[in-house]
Amino acid sequence: MEITSAMVKELREKTGAGMMDCKKALTETAGNVEKAVEYLREQGLSAVAKKSGRIAAEGVVASYIHMGGKIGVLVEINCETDFVAKNDIFQNFVKDITMHIAASAPQYLTIEEVPQDVVEHEKTILKAQALNEGKPENIAEKMVEGRLKKFYQDICLMEQPFVKDQDKSIEQVVKEAIAQIGENIKIRRFTRYQMGEGLEKRQDNFAEEVASQMNK
Repeated sequence: MEITSAMVKELREKTGAGMMDCKKALTETAGNVEKAVEYLREQGLSAVAKKSGRIAAEGVVASYIHMGGKIGVLVEINCETDFVAKNDIFQNFVKDITMHIAASAPQYLTIEEVPQDVVEHEKTILKAQALNEGKPENIAEKMVEGRLKKFYQDICLMEQPFVKDQDKSIEQVVKEAIAQIGENIKIRRFTRYQMGEGLEKRQDNFAEEVASQMNK
């Protein structure tokens, strides 16, 4: 049975679980929403979802500098209490996230934050690629959806494979931290700086430079 976005949305609203967890639950239960709710409860994900609904207004703004000042990251990560914000487990989690951002260079926090025009542009490119590979129109459309997932994994922090464990997404790492610490944790925002990014770097012609020196 095809799992639609509407089905995933309905399950998310019922449980508060993550999008990928909801999709997996629906796949495992052949699209039965009620059974999917039970599946999520059995996996312990609904308990995490309840914590995810609680207000997280404490936390830290952390920084990380890499490669001798070539890459810098600022990230705000929230929790529920100041006590947990100072906890070693939470601090280590924050460090892992800042290092991951430095290494993986996400552009957005979640899929929902990706502008629609960016998504549509990528869909156009992916469909053209599939058609150029000789795939029929209907097959190309399905391939776009599959390849779009990889696109999101490349640019969205919560979808990216964790650098320290490629079998887990950052979303899963956050859920594990919530379960371990017992408080809601949210990565609220981040900024990544890379030295010289966006600047047109000077590329002098060596021959011209030598000639200019000779004429002095």
